[in-house]
Amino acid sequence: MPATISEKEFIASKGAEYGPSEWMKVDQDRINKFADATDDHQFIHVDPEGAKETPFGTTIAHGFLSLSLLVPLVSQITPKPDNVKMGVNYGLNKLRFLAPVKVNSEIRVKSKVLDVVEKRPGQYLTTTEVTLEIKGEKTPALIAEWLGMTFLADE
Repeated sequence: MPATISEKEFIASKGAEYGPSEWMKVDQDRINKFADATDDHQFIHVDPEGAKETPFGTTIAHGFLSLSLLVPLVSQITPKPDNVKMGVNYGLNKLRFLAPVKVNSEIRVKSKVLDVVEKRPGQYLTTTEVTLEIKGEKTPALIAEWLGMTFLADE
């Protein structure tokens, strides 16, 4: 569970670095369930025999599966303001998929707060650079500039 910080610390968190998270295994069952949820059954994700013939040599996670796993991984490492009401996904400024996440790989994240801007009283837009690492690989799976809107309660 991540730490709790004060509103003042949250507002001043530009430049803060967090992580790494715990490692998370990406197995074939998770990949198959994502394929079912998104109707993306391309063979490189769900057909282990067919995927052996690709340059990857095995099945790989969908890029958007890797992206969606940022949610539980980043939540492990990012401290929350003690008076947070809610946070919502606000989108991405940049996203690059740099390396495939092969089946049974382990992944984790590190992050750096690039900016915290008050948009309305008690409403803050955070820009965070998130790097998804693959255990044993030099190149990360992805680097994203992720936007989040945090709503703080009146104190």
